[in-house]
Amino acid sequence: MKKKRVGLTILAAVGALALLAVGVDAGAKKVSELWNGKPYPSADPAAVAQLLQERSQWAYDGLGLPPATAGAVHSSGMDTGACYYRGLRGFGHIDDARLDVVDFSLRWEVPGTPENTAREAEQRLRQRLERAGWKLTHDGNRTIEDFVELGYRYRQPGAEDHIDVRWNNRTTTLVVSVYAPCGQVRPGSLDTDAAKAGWTPAA
Repeated sequence: MKKKRVGLTILAAVGALALLAVGVDAGAKKVSELWNGKPYPSADPAAVAQLLQERSQWAYDGLGLPPATAGAVHSSGMDTGACYYRGLRGFGHIDDARLDVVDFSLRWEVPGTPENTAREAEQRLRQRLERAGWKLTHDGNRTIEDFVELGYRYRQPGAEDHIDVRWNNRTTTLVVSVYAPCGQVRPGSLDTDAAKAGWTPAA
């Protein structure tokens, strides 16, 4: 009987230690999350570049511009922007961008777009975005004396991806920017040809 009690005591102690270890591990994870914030997802720049090119083609098709416009579209390829530390750690790195995390954008321009063409094209793309479930987050249409500006931003539902469209009567350049959110990248992955590739629309 005594041996049985000793065995039960040992099992109870082992169980308590196991629960303590689980509690310590869970506590450490919570502290880490509080300090570092939500982790950034991993991103493959070549895959993101492909996504932005496909989305650019989708947006270009949605604008419904004359076929001859395709040859005038100018794009310098995918760009990256700064992303910052999250959680409490960010207070020690205010305005310090992370070297291993970037956001992504692909900007392209259609110069010499007449106002009526720009208005009609923006409206067509607006309708396409809304049919696809994208949400308007900014509407920049305004007229101040002789200055006319058109534009808006739509965000993909459940994500941070967004599309900006802008035009004004001073430059008459229709500008479309397609964005993908911050992602953690491997060293050297931004320097590949696939990540740097430019974009021109298919006619």
